Amino acid sequence: MRTTDRSTEKTLLVGLELPNQDEPQVTESLEELGELVRSAGAAVASHAIQRLQTPTSPYYIGRGKAQDLSRKCQEDGIQSVIFDDELTPAQSRNLANVFSRKVLDRTQLILDIFAQRAKTREGKIQIELAQLLYLLPRLTRLWSHLSRQTGGIGTRGPGETQLEVDRRRVQQRIARLHRDLEAVRRSRSVQREGRHRCSWPTFCLVGYTNSGKSTLFNRLTQSEVLVEDKLFATLDPTIRLLPLSGKQRAFLTDTVGFIRKLPHDLIDSFRATLEEVKQADLLIHLVDVSDPKVEERIADVRRVLEELDVLRKPALLVWNKIDRLQGPAPLNRLLQRHPGSLGVSARDGSGIRELLSRVEGWSRGRALFFRFRLPVERGDLLARLHREGEPVDVRYRPDGVYVKAWIPPFLQAALTPFIVPERGSADSGDATGGAPPRENGGGRTERPQGFGAAGDSSGQR
Repeated sequence: MRTTDRSTEKTLLVGLELPNQDEPQVTESLEELGELVRSAGAAVASHAIQRLQTPTSPYYIGRGKAQDLSRKCQEDGIQSVIFDDELTPAQSRNLANVFSRKVLDRTQLILDIFAQRAKTREGKIQIELAQLLYLLPRLTRLWSHLSRQTGGIGTRGPGETQLEVDRRRVQQRIARLHRDLEAVRRSRSVQREGRHRCSWPTFCLVGYTNSGKSTLFNRLTQSEVLVEDKLFATLDPTIRLLPLSGKQRAFLTDTVGFIRKLPHDLIDSFRATLEEVKQADLLIHLVDVSDPKVEERIADVRRVLEELDVLRKPALLVWNKIDRLQGPAPLNRLLQRHPGSLGVSARDGSGIRELLSRVEGWSRGRALFFRFRLPVERGDLLARLHREGEPVDVRYRPDGVYVKAWIPPFLQAALTPFIVPERGSADSGDATGGAPPRENGGGRTERPQGFGAAGDSSGQR
């Protein structure tokens, strides 16, 4: 692994290989940890892997191995040691004593990156909450320089008193942040209600970090969201209007990327943001097709979606960065393995037309067909049908205006009083009989293909 100049903080990465793992898996995880390190602004000087049956309680990798690595850090001028898994408070404290330098774990590193990326008040609240939840059980190591309670009269030192004060302050701050986040949830709920009144569906981009979601978001919405070739370049969610063909519109949401071993405290803290995923009508699962571990990346994302309880949502699997492939064979194999998926390049625009056609077909597939009789004085309703629906037949008669139209689901409640059954179906109350075939701009029927639940690996229902 390469290093940079002397001014950059040099780090040693440490992984643990357990019996249920093999060395390539651990090495791959360390490589991703290295990308996180570089994303945080540091450099990777070296890495080490320890093989054990189980992590040791005091030192995680064993005291002897820790001492060996401590000497290596001294020889190579390494300032920080970063472990690929979350350490317990005791392990973190003991390892810091052995290494005599900064010891971090994967969770702390991700929290640090998120703290750098947070720009909005919402993002800063969420990351501070995650940091405090991580810090609370580890407060004792911050006060090791003060006296400890040893028992007996007159032996209570200020360390325990200060620790209790700080723990109470942290707990109070956590409670305050929870209240602030609840206000954020309410605010987002109000914003979503406003979007729902517009009645347009919401599409949400999800995927592994650095899979190209923001680049695709910018291409589809003509926006200028920050795009960088680094992990977690985008933190705060962004929502823009996505124009579709005909009279269709949709909202498109760009969300924070997922990653393996995503800290649970981070998921809990970012639930206000991730609510956008839960409220979406359709998930667009973006996968970096040039990644040699595409199936593992899909599984990692689905695990996070399972934690959010959205695996049953409709989803479209999209292979991004097809411009990086050498020939069509790799993509064709993935398309056969995942029927209904499609390939795009957010960078050069390849496949974007088909992607839009797919989501337009999905949106049209939700439309309902009814026959209405509108009062002649309710020109506003007829105008709304023309504006937000698709009338296929309009007839003016003395007792009203008879309209046959496709409408989005949100319009049904407002127009229910004016629904009339088709002739020959009055007994059944069926107002949808005689619905004509409906085609999208590409000449295909309104029922979209290739959409399955987010947890369906086949891409089909």
